[in-house]
Amino acid sequence: MTRMSAHRRAVEQIRESYASIPGDAAPRLAKATTNLFRFRDDRRAAARLSARHLDQVIEVDPGSMTAEVQGMTTYERLVDATLPHGLMPYVVPQLKTITLGGAVTGLGIESTSFRDGLPHESVEEMEILTGDGRIVVADDTGEHRDLFRAFPNSYGTLGYALRLRIKLKRVKPFVRLTHLPFGDADKCMLAMQEICERGEHDGEPVDFVDGVFFGPGELFITLGRFADHAPYVSDYTGMRIYYQSIRNRTRDWLTVRDYLWRWDTDWFWCSRAFGVQKPLVRSLMPRRWMRSDVYRRFVGLDRKYGVTARIDRWRNNPVHESVIQDVEVPIGRGAEFLRFFHEKVGMTPVWMCPLKSNGEWPLYPLDQGKLYLNFGFWGTVPLPRGQFDGYYNRLIERAVHDLDGHKSLYSTSFYPREEFWGLYNGDAYWPVKRAYDPGGRLLDLYEKCVRGR
Repeated sequence: MTRMSAHRRAVEQIRESYASIPGDAAPRLAKATTNLFRFRDDRRAAARLSARHLDQVIEVDPGSMTAEVQGMTTYERLVDATLPHGLMPYVVPQLKTITLGGAVTGLGIESTSFRDGLPHESVEEMEILTGDGRIVVADDTGEHRDLFRAFPNSYGTLGYALRLRIKLKRVKPFVRLTHLPFGDADKCMLAMQEICERGEHDGEPVDFVDGVFFGPGELFITLGRFADHAPYVSDYTGMRIYYQSIRNRTRDWLTVRDYLWRWDTDWFWCSRAFGVQKPLVRSLMPRRWMRSDVYRRFVGLDRKYGVTARIDRWRNNPVHESVIQDVEVPIGRGAEFLRFFHEKVGMTPVWMCPLKSNGEWPLYPLDQGKLYLNFGFWGTVPLPRGQFDGYYNRLIERAVHDLDGHKSLYSTSFYPREEFWGLYNGDAYWPVKRAYDPGGRLLDLYEKCVRGR
């Protein structure tokens, strides 16, 4: 009750803070970390809403297998609260400082998504500060069902999640990994589809499925299975690098916590941009700095001060475009996407994560029950002579939608307005926007995610 009382005080504080913001200022959450890659245009007046009292786990209930969690709580903190009870969220996005509210109002994904969908699909109830300043409690059956259903992929344009009640599932102490190599993308897609649909491989159940594309002739599917015991456990939080191990071993064992954060130490593979994968640099790097949020700060500082751009100009290097995206394509067309991507963009590695949506979520209209494959790729690519920023990202946007897929909106987007609202269901968005933010105090989805305001 003490924690819930503290939560209620924090809710009242943020409600009063929101009400005090002038009407011509754009409210914006002040968060310690962010995993967004939309660097905002801050010319519009903005007022910061402090979220520092909304970042705790209120309660974990092992009996009902649920947790009451404040919206700005990181998954790192949430997992640390649930694992001692032998429980975890159904989907744990792969970076420690992703917040629960962020994963729900945006889109999170991980290697349980082939069965359990996206993080919002295990949410039972949300307490939301809406754009018109109300505090409402929304679920899938009550008077605010329209808001509950429209909240995923709304990116804070309908309101802010203050508290969520989520379902949890049981875990075992260890995860056994099996890395399956493939030399052909079509065969890899077929194998992944069969594994996901059957929920097993070689007669054994699988609990986790993801993979990596290292190149046209080198793909891997990684299967994870919970285990009560392990003959050994690997440690990828120091000198050893997880993604490199995929190419070098068939079987591996991790504690369940290390499995959940296996990608975070090297930000998948993006730590190489900072030299952290070089043995000497790695040996000197404090372990506490080898985290995705630290690397994200480096990127923000580089963008703010233009260090890399100045070095490239000094060296007479071509201008580079940031290509930082996650996209979903029907798994039957996954090989087509990889061929396009390798030919036109050429960035490797590429993360592959299967997912299946188990409900109807209007702002990210995936076909219910259909297996998709998420492709994640993060880096920069030199622009061809005569081309400008957005060239590669626009190519990817067109290709994804030609293949009946969708693109996550956490990074830069270049859609024309009419095309955007057709793809992200403006017909469903605008009635909810008018109902919960009639004065337009919060930016709309296009202004925030495409125009970067």
